[in-house]
Amino acid sequence: MLVKTKAIVLSAIKYQEKSLIVKCFTESDGLKSYFVPSAFSSKKSNQKIAYFQPLSLLEIEANHKNKGTLEHFKEVRLAVPYHSITVDVVKSTIVIFLSEVLHHSIREEEKNQELFTFLETALLWLDNHEETANFHLILLLETTKFLGFYPDVSESDQPFFELNEGVFSPFHAISCLSEQDTFLFKKLLQLKFDSEQKIFAGTERQILLKILLNYYAIHLEGFKKPKSLDVLKEVFS
Repeated sequence: MLVKTKAIVLSAIKYQEKSLIVKCFTESDGLKSYFVPSAFSSKKSNQKIAYFQPLSLLEIEANHKNKGTLEHFKEVRLAVPYHSITVDVVKSTIVIFLSEVLHHSIREEEKNQELFTFLETALLWLDNHEETANFHLILLLETTKFLGFYPDVSESDQPFFELNEGVFSPFHAISCLSEQDTFLFKKLLQLKFDSEQKIFAGTERQILLKILLNYYAIHLEGFKKPKSLDVLKEVFS
């Protein structure tokens, strides 16, 4: 079936000498993996390697056979060329990190319009704003709404956050954050992308990032620590 849709690149793995296997989160069908032959060829091609950078926003035409095998693009182009993400080392590092997390987190092979729209809107916001120090933290937290484990904030006046159940508790169990870390987490819960960026010190961002990745690991079976985490920490140190 020929499908026209927008897509977000989650990963691109080199296959043999000149080809790629590209994993995308599509607006029409959720997760899809595509085989891109001769992606590294010097010959003119409408399937350029530059299209398949982490979290690129694409418009594609593809033949979806829906048989559990690799699909094939018919046409590919950038839906929105990024202005700053590709040239700003901090933003590009954020995007590499987030693409790795999303690659291990999004598993739906069906349409999820709300998640696609959220990610698309967030990436365009990142591309068009300068103060982005908390962007990755907010995106990771907000994405849990669509993955099914956003924290229950109905008892957020309690002093401890319990990671396994995602609730606030009056008791400090072994699976709870400390009172200080819970306080930081509550501050993060209140933030939007355009909130004051200097609300956290660098060390506090590192603590929150560790909390969020632990939270993902608890709630997503097989979730892997991103290889790009150390690079991200270096950028924000």
